[in-house]
Amino acid sequence: MNHESKKPPTKENQTMQIIKPIRRAAGIFIMAVTAISHAQGIDTDEARSTIPASTSNANKKAVRAENRKLQKEVLRNLTKTKGLNASNIVVVARSGVVTLGGSVPEANEAELATAIARGVAGVTEVKSNLAVRPEGL
Repeated sequence: MNHESKKPPTKENQTMQIIKPIRRAAGIFIMAVTAISHAQGIDTDEARSTIPASTSNANKKAVRAENRKLQKEVLRNLTKTKGLNASNIVVVARSGVVTLGGSVPEANEAELATAIARGVAGVTEVKSNLAVRPEGL
């Protein structure tokens, strides 16, 4: 029988055990934020350019409200569509231009999502940045 006692973990080992999951979570968070911002395809300069600088604050609020309304309407239509898993689709609307980001399990769903978004009143253009990723990946 081996009666050797286990050595207590050193402070360094304890610290590493705490840091590893934090680093892993931070890495996942950074990748997710990067993927979402890339999928949306909108940087801050482009987002600002959709609302002219000379526009009043009230007008800017109205434009943002219209963008949100269009975004919600497109997302509502996507989620109601049979044969389309919209759970990983992100919708961004800017002055009639709708950008679809995120992922769908099959290529035909990306095409379907684009067609549905084009059919929503107020949409002037659809940019699809949808990736095809089978469920579970």
